[in-house]
Amino acid sequence: MPAARTRGARRLLLGSLATALALTVTGGGTVAASSAESPRPVGLREVMFVGNNWDGTADVIESTGDFARIGRINVIPDREARMWEIGLNPVKLAFFLGIRQGPGEGHDQFVDDMYATPDGSAMVVSRPSFADVVSIDLRTGRLNWRFPVSGFRSDHMAVSPDGTRVAVSASTSNTVHVLDITTGRQIGSFATGDKPHENVFSADGRHLWNMAIGEVTTALDDPFWDWTKGDRRITVVDARTFEQVRVIDMRARLDAFGRKDLSDAVRPVAFTPDESKLYFQVSFFNGFLEYDIATDRITRVKTLPQNPATDPDRTTWVNDSRHHGMSMSPDGKRLCIAATMDDYATVVDRETLKEGPLVEASKPYWATVSGDGRSCVISESGTDRVTAIDFATGRRVASVPVGDHPQRVRLAHVPADWTGPAAR
Repeated sequence: MPAARTRGARRLLLGSLATALALTVTGGGTVAASSAESPRPVGLREVMFVGNNWDGTADVIESTGDFARIGRINVIPDREARMWEIGLNPVKLAFFLGIRQGPGEGHDQFVDDMYATPDGSAMVVSRPSFADVVSIDLRTGRLNWRFPVSGFRSDHMAVSPDGTRVAVSASTSNTVHVLDITTGRQIGSFATGDKPHENVFSADGRHLWNMAIGEVTTALDDPFWDWTKGDRRITVVDARTFEQVRVIDMRARLDAFGRKDLSDAVRPVAFTPDESKLYFQVSFFNGFLEYDIATDRITRVKTLPQNPATDPDRTTWVNDSRHHGMSMSPDGKRLCIAATMDDYATVVDRETLKEGPLVEASKPYWATVSGDGRSCVISESGTDRVTAIDFATGRRVASVPVGDHPQRVRLAHVPADWTGPAAR
């Protein structure tokens, strides 16, 4: 395997800022979600946050055009205090080292997910190795608040449509915490399946979805050992009361579709603008599936090309993934797929499921949509770059260097004159 392809852990992820979600609840009402963009706040500029997991930094880049870097934020300004705290607690230290040797592949995981507060004054960050969520003042770089999650590792987040609440997965306690994004106060929490991962709020803010992917760090990756991976399911709750609305296990749907060979661990997802179809990736699979919302069944599967250079040994695929990262164009006509272990990204026509050019990319880790909706933006964690691919042509249009091991990329807003935290 080329050196560029062995550079890092892939904590792979789910979702897209430009996709829409609506699911019909069997025997109940309709749960709807979309990513309709909110009006830009006065005095703010649209940007993208790029989380550099191993650096402990976040780059702020333009959301369109050349995607040039605007500034960089240190997301672990309290590192010394946190390391002292961990060192004094044998249990915390054991988990800290476990994260380093497991999903971190020899590196600490300092930033997983990021969002901006509605007024653009702060960045809220989940920090897996420190098992917390923090708010960082974008002007000073100082912490506003810190929330330690239950258990020993924090993971993916989601922000409510009105920007006032942020949900974070506590992956070792099978819990999702929902916090006030300004104060860090916990508003509520709910139980999930094993290893909660991605979170998605519905467009109206009424419901919150969590995808639990099960145990992805063991070497028991042969299909015979699938039963050891745990409870993998989607949990839907009322976002105000946190009462469970529905639980979805894709196992039965996959079996009915004739794909008992595929894992039921739902990874990244994308929804059509009319909220009728769900597209999702699963562990170990080089492709994705189409799920019809109204009929509650899988309707199509797309298998994408394999890179001949990819090691066929599934235990070498980071965190049980093969392809991980997807987003949809705002018009719903095209899907962008990050073929993580196969070192490419491609745009797929949603009607025909025909893929476009295979754009070479070094372990693409995430896929989202540019601010103007014209491009798919992927993080290349193997070469520390963010790359934009034109939805219309399927060709690379821009690529910029970022920090060490970029993962999540999120649209955000910062003050119009912002260039980075003030020097102290």
